Amino acid sequence: MTTAHTGTTPVPVPTQSTYQNRVAEYWNAEENPVNLELGALDDLYHHHYGIGDADRSVLDDPDPDQRRERITHELHRLEHSQAEFLASRLGNVSPTDRVFDAGCGRGGGSIVAHLRYGCHTDGVTISRKQADFANEQARKRGVDGKVRYHHRNMLDTGLDTGAYAASWNNESTMYVELDLLFAEHSRLLRRGGRYVVITGCYNDTYGQASREVSLINAHYICDIHPRSAYFKALARNRLVPVHVQDLTAATIPYWELRRNAEHLVTGIEDTFLTAYRNGSFQYLMIVADRV
Repeated sequence: MTTAHTGTTPVPVPTQSTYQNRVAEYWNAEENPVNLELGALDDLYHHHYGIGDADRSVLDDPDPDQRRERITHELHRLEHSQAEFLASRLGNVSPTDRVFDAGCGRGGGSIVAHLRYGCHTDGVTISRKQADFANEQARKRGVDGKVRYHHRNMLDTGLDTGAYAASWNNESTMYVELDLLFAEHSRLLRRGGRYVVITGCYNDTYGQASREVSLINAHYICDIHPRSAYFKALARNRLVPVHVQDLTAATIPYWELRRNAEHLVTGIEDTFLTAYRNGSFQYLMIVADRV
């Protein structure tokens, strides 16, 4: 057992598996412009993709510098729309409530939830570097009294049982076993609390994971789950879906724009687009209540 410091009281960080250590090392070293340049626009750093119709006119700007700036702003607008969309599904959250951001990255989603509801937010990330960065962003905004980030494992957070009105994962479930994850959400949520997940999952009506899904796994050192696994694991952990929405069509414009952003491409863009278009990969939101 090691110890991490949140800026207040030292808290235990469970010993990680070899795989979890690799994931932590990956995110400790990650400096992708598609995360950093977009977040730097307004100090809201989102580690996820965007949804909604894209303004493709930004690609036609004849000035290279202005074109780059406009593309960056448009991609950030789309990813921020996704964060707002998720936050809007968290239910009846009040300023006195606590909410939990599992796999919080550099912290943008927790800030969005706090700004919407005025609530207390706890974000958890396996990356010490991300937790430190996110806490500094909260201090800069003057919200560190209500928004805190912890270097912990989201499968075993040590946070208070039944203390949370809502919780979520935003594109982070592919790094963990779903039963262990949903058991922790079920423990943390009060009865009637709301859980939301937005994730990429492979469409198991097609059989096994496609070649494209395997390439995405290799790129992010993750293990994308089949769609059916989410519903089975939710049911086993007292989380009952109340709304399911396929966001695949809504995220394609983001990826089409990103593949044309020379300063931001990571080499995985065409793989995502192929997987979405051939139906083997889906971008899904599930909203569930804790019973």
